[in-house]
Amino acid sequence: MMTNSAEPRDTISHAAGQPHAGIGLALVRLSIGAMFVWVFFENLGKGLYKPSAYAGLIQNYIENGQAPAAWKSIMALAANHASMAAPLQGATEISLGVLLVLGLFTRPVALVAFAFLTSLWVSEWGTSWIWELLVPVLGSLALAVGGAGRTWGVDSFLARRRPTSLWW
Repeated sequence: MMTNSAEPRDTISHAAGQPHAGIGLALVRLSIGAMFVWVFFENLGKGLYKPSAYAGLIQNYIENGQAPAAWKSIMALAANHASMAAPLQGATEISLGVLLVLGLFTRPVALVAFAFLTSLWVSEWGTSWIWELLVPVLGSLALAVGGAGRTWGVDSFLARRRPTSLWW
């Protein structure tokens, strides 16, 4: 009995480098990064990084949302300090977006994106479709776990010098 040990390239497991998985994660990274950049400019155009508009949006989440009471207290704190929180949120969104698109420090950036998007997801409970942010939340977690900056990202160059670093 003769067996063919050569399998088609598409069915071979790439255990060492898993290039197909890397490409998939890179596409998720680019998508979530582009989403952050888009949202930044959309919110900037709406004036949502101005303290009064930011506080109004947060107050709407508090009044109409179904977030836990403890989380609503945190949102109220942000609304009361909107002069600091609004530009901080804008800086966070554009920074996360640019760093993810570049694939620079992808693991820690994706972890911050995961936490940030989770906080937005909880804030919006009852005011929007539950899956709207849940998919990017979980995608960001996958980026943090998978080292998605090593494919099509600046992290690939950094990984050549220190391949075991958790920064990329």
